[in-house]
Amino acid sequence: MSIAVPRRILPVIVLSQFAGTSLWFAVNAVMPDLQRAWGLPAAAVGTLTSAVQLGFVCGTLVFALLMLADRFLPARVFLVCSVLGAALNAATLLADGRLALLVALRFGVGFLLAGIYPVGMKIAASWYRERLGAAMGVLIGALVLGTALPHGLRALTGDGSGLSQSVGGPAPWQLVILGVSLLACAGGLATALLVPVHPDAPRGARITPKALGLIWTDRRLRASVFGYFGHMWELYAFYVLVPLIVTARLTGRDVSAAAFLAIGAGFAGCVIGGLLVRRLGSARVAQMQLAASGACCLAAPLMLAAPVPLFMGWLVVWGATVVGDSPQFSTLTAQNAPPAVVGSVLTFTNCIGFAISVVSIELFVAAAHAWPLPGVLPWLAVGPAMGLWMLRPLLVATPR
Repeated sequence: MSIAVPRRILPVIVLSQFAGTSLWFAVNAVMPDLQRAWGLPAAAVGTLTSAVQLGFVCGTLVFALLMLADRFLPARVFLVCSVLGAALNAATLLADGRLALLVALRFGVGFLLAGIYPVGMKIAASWYRERLGAAMGVLIGALVLGTALPHGLRALTGDGSGLSQSVGGPAPWQLVILGVSLLACAGGLATALLVPVHPDAPRGARITPKALGLIWTDRRLRASVFGYFGHMWELYAFYVLVPLIVTARLTGRDVSAAAFLAIGAGFAGCVIGGLLVRRLGSARVAQMQLAASGACCLAAPLMLAAPVPLFMGWLVVWGATVVGDSPQFSTLTAQNAPPAVVGSVLTFTNCIGFAISVVSIELFVAAAHAWPLPGVLPWLAVGPAMGLWMLRPLLVATPR
């Protein structure tokens, strides 16, 4: 007997995902302020972002191996991780320029994000098994908006210089950090209080190393997984570089506002991609978005010198397509993996993908401070090009 899904479930999970994942790039949004206040090096943005990514990789493995979301109520795991992640994020205010402490705090936030993003997906999957594709697009879109939110808060709380503050009051960057932490706590509470456990929620299977072999030997699974790896080469490096790209044309508060718009456009990319799946299939939608984001990489030398409206249009299209294929890669990988090892395949795929993002972040942050952006950004297209090449087996008789 099918169980009616309460109408509030998806909106609550979406808003909670949005709130919790705002922790991801909280420090990135205020990095110019931290560099001014604490004298952090220019490369610190790459180091701190890589710390979050590595924390997420470690957290994903630990949560999966210990099956924490099966041993305990998933909504309770979500709440605990949201509150602890918010506390570590707020502790940024106490770092006083100590880069090692900041790295440790960001690693801890990344570790706890493994109890927010994947666990939120698990809760949604238990309620929306028959409509998971559409729900996945909205959920990952919420993650994207959460990623963009700190930039939006920075645009609202200061003049963009990081220097405006009331006498004796907190600086704008401190308000951003605290605002994100409070929002993450609210998201955790909302899920814990308003999202019940599905009576027939399946237990996850234990992680098995044989999934790694399947990723390489199964032709269709290899196509979706390596397409995802190409996508990850570009995605987070783009997110880290967005403020630097925007600074090439804009100043002050406009930088944060434009960064929010560019990254937040990914919500539309995810949702529109999800709507197109029924007509075109996940593989075709992933191909279109991957090709579009790759074209945006190659167009960078021209667009960086284009009139501001065209420049912003290019950046918004790039932000929409760079992540719009993410739900489709998750769907394709889940469809092509043997049912008994779907959880293992997704876990290892996510961990490898985020490890790839660490490499690309470090490379492109260093390159962007050594060479002009017009000569650096086109190299992001290496990932989409590889992803498009690997996707080819799925573009023949694609499941719809």
